[in-house]
Amino acid sequence: MASKVYFTNMRVRGDENLTEKLKRLVKKAGIEQIDFRDRFVAIKMHFGEKGNLAYLRPNYAKAIVDVVKKLGGKPFVTDCSTLYVGARKNALDHLEIAYEHGFNPFSLGCHVLIGDGLKGTDEVAVPIPGEYVKNALIGREIVDADIVISLTHFKGHDGTGFGGALKNLGMGCGSSAGKAEMHETEKPAVNGAACVGCGVCARNCAHDAIHVVEKKANIDYAKCKGCGRCIGVCPTKAMRPGQEKGCEMLSRRVAEYAYAVVKDKPSFHISLAIDISPFCDCYGSNDAPILPDVGMFASFDPVALDQACADLCNREKPFADSLLGEKHPVPGVDFFHALHPDTNWEAGIEQAEKIGLGSKAYELMEMA
Repeated sequence: MASKVYFTNMRVRGDENLTEKLKRLVKKAGIEQIDFRDRFVAIKMHFGEKGNLAYLRPNYAKAIVDVVKKLGGKPFVTDCSTLYVGARKNALDHLEIAYEHGFNPFSLGCHVLIGDGLKGTDEVAVPIPGEYVKNALIGREIVDADIVISLTHFKGHDGTGFGGALKNLGMGCGSSAGKAEMHETEKPAVNGAACVGCGVCARNCAHDAIHVVEKKANIDYAKCKGCGRCIGVCPTKAMRPGQEKGCEMLSRRVAEYAYAVVKDKPSFHISLAIDISPFCDCYGSNDAPILPDVGMFASFDPVALDQACADLCNREKPFADSLLGEKHPVPGVDFFHALHPDTNWEAGIEQAEKIGLGSKAYELMEMA
């Protein structure tokens, strides 16, 4: 049975602004069907890495907080810490960058909590009937929440093709150990002929696993966690996934982790396909958008939501002066494959369906 995905573009008319339109969209999609009264509500989103400007504005989060509070819920905005070098590797640094980017109790009307504690180790092993994951390591604050809402910036991603609801939930709610588990099949290999010894990979490795020796990158696999950061930052594409299906396995594990996050509790999912950058908001910078702003989506089904976002993005015309435009994708070629050829986002959708998280079949319900 097809799931309903509600959609609206970014046009506004009359006195209504975009945050008001977002509130109207989520109500149209049925968020009021959830009993929020006196229940803790985790609103999972990405606060953006330091130097990145593509993340969702806190105004959108405030709109969802307002809706939840009006329905009697007790919301908090949350994310878990990262594996890689950056401004969000522990809770204190993570909160600092969140505040710097405008995510604070005064602007949001609720508290900001880092889901996996001070050092990324406060986790709960959630048992699931997964094919690849049996006990997903999820941040405790998110497990303790009664209801989960994902608020996602839909954009490209060099490990999973795009970052959508499944990625926001699965990878985003995993503790440090959980993220390591998801990434373990993505350990990189070095193409020596392409490596120029620039050292960008070594500088971005959080685990001191890469060193440049005789002008070539060398990986200590005993230290490597497989986070894939080096693959994304390598300017010559000398770093590639070491396993043939490493990115596919990453997408499948992320889907199973997403299942664990919403297991046995109500959930609702929102994605904004705007400022569609080619890479994740985890990067310390953001390249030009690859596509025009598509719009806002909402659904009870995160699988259908991701499929709808991908489909509508693929209907757009790429910006010529963008990373995607430079690749000159031919008609009919999926833009996210063109952007990141090693990735396989469809595998994540397939795995999510297989485990029972949702359905890729959807009915698009357009709202003016």
